[in-house]
Amino acid sequence: MPWDDTTDILTNDRSIDRLSLAAPLLGATGWIDMLSRLVAVDTAPAADRGCELFCDTLRDLFAPLGFGLRRVETPEALCPRGPVISLLGARRTGHPACTIHLPMDTAAAGTGWTREPLALTRQGNRLYGLGTTRCKGAIAALWAALRAADAVGLGLRHDLVLAFTADHGEQRHAGLRHMAGQGLLEGHLLALDGLAAPQIWAGALGALEYEIRISPEQAPGQAPGQALGGSPAEAGGPVLGRLMALREEVAARRSTIPAPPEREGEPLLRPSLRIVSVRASEGRRGGLPSCTITVLRRFTAEEGHHAALAELSAALRDAPAGVTLTGRVLRHMEPVAEPDRGAHAGRWQQALGWGFGFRQEAFRRWGSLAPSPLGFVQQAGLEEILMGGLSRRGQLPRAPDEFTTIEDVEALGRSLLAYLADLPVIPRD
Repeated sequence: MPWDDTTDILTNDRSIDRLSLAAPLLGATGWIDMLSRLVAVDTAPAADRGCELFCDTLRDLFAPLGFGLRRVETPEALCPRGPVISLLGARRTGHPACTIHLPMDTAAAGTGWTREPLALTRQGNRLYGLGTTRCKGAIAALWAALRAADAVGLGLRHDLVLAFTADHGEQRHAGLRHMAGQGLLEGHLLALDGLAAPQIWAGALGALEYEIRISPEQAPGQAPGQALGGSPAEAGGPVLGRLMALREEVAARRSTIPAPPEREGEPLLRPSLRIVSVRASEGRRGGLPSCTITVLRRFTAEEGHHAALAELSAALRDAPAGVTLTGRVLRHMEPVAEPDRGAHAGRWQQALGWGFGFRQEAFRRWGSLAPSPLGFVQQAGLEEILMGGLSRRGQLPRAPDEFTTIEDVEALGRSLLAYLADLPVIPRD
């Protein structure tokens, strides 16, 4: 009926007005003080109880926004190096879900800092501190956006599921994998530890870190420390030869993922095989001699994990007499394939343009050079994964004097407001 149509128009107009009111309020939410609290907590992997204290801080900050964050316990079988901390919370209104993933932990502060890494230092528009670009600054942007939306009564088009993980020091990414495998991540996923750039994230290669161990063969009943006489070092030569041949074969292949702009002359990401290390032991103090070869294999979604592993395992064939060849996977990360092919990627692109001022024609589709733990999320069924964040191109990860800017944090906050606002179309400025 005409009356119903008019009501929808008026509702949309009011939502647009509330969005225009919420965006300028970001600076008044107190997010800089909030970010200072986050930076002051040491969440490096070796920090004693750092992530525990950080979890308490997050609970205090997000509880007034309607999120009862709870700890998700990860089974010991998935995290043999020790407990992995994860937090999960949702705010339910009956709308479709969107999961926002944010890491909690940082790398340890290295050498070269000229400021206190665990204190937020402001110099002009720059905010220095450990974690300001990778994780803690993005948490502040999300918190500010939700506070501003609540302050003006701006309705959201998604029920938000907030997933915080502390997997940086755990190469297995047990917390994120466990939450994905248990179906705790809902809808589609928005990851906020990426770039502040007009990028349409196109995915990432997978990775296998594989160890080949060559040791002398022992006869049944032979005394410890005695072998049949095979030389592991000599046997390593043919194994390395097979790996080098495989490396050439792999280098000729191509991914379907576009390469980032800095890879000039390479339109697509390439799979690769790299010899990380070769170590020989002479078997002193009663031990047996051995040779260990560590390989890093990056593979495409088309190749797949099992095919890449089978190729590496083939290097173990035809062991010379007197030696034993064994292989094992040290680390495994799944590829991310076409995460932007869902229904929400276009809106996120418009939201980034609205928030940061990126021109729509400036957006380019490219993937990550480094493998991503989000491959485990996609493998668990969340195929659509969007990416944003505060890192600027050219900034080195884990560099001393890490910083973000006030403008970038608030631009990310505006992008989140525009994306989440209950509006059919994001307005143009």
